[in-house]
Amino acid sequence: MSLQPIKALVLDIRRTMPRPGTRKLYTLLKPKLVQLGIKIGRDGLFGYLREQQLLIKPKRSYLKTTYSKHWMKKHPNLLTGLEVKRPEQVFVSDITYVESDEGVHYLSLVTDACSRKIIRI
Repeated sequence: MSLQPIKALVLDIRRTMPRPGTRKLYTLLKPKLVQLGIKIGRDGLFGYLREQQLLIKPKRSYLKTTYSKHWMKKHPNLLTGLEVKRPEQVFVSDITYVESDEGVHYLSLVTDACSRKIIRI
């Protein structure tokens, strides 16, 4: 059985919807494949798309981080050369962004440098 019609069907769908994954394509193609008498499962379709290099590469997610190469004053690292040997010897703090439905929030934590546990204040 020839799987050649599948490629044309996939390219036809991707003209209007450029990024559907294999699962979505399979549900869209299933009725047409039955009409054409082509028996292929979802995993078989996945393998065929891989073979034909028709898989969609996932978009890389964007992560917002702190930009530390700014022009404002930066404090020196006071721990340079210090060897942390026991818990509660050195506490460090940092700030991070947390995104929620209400927007972006800032989270500041104080952490034990040795055990890396968050300190309850």
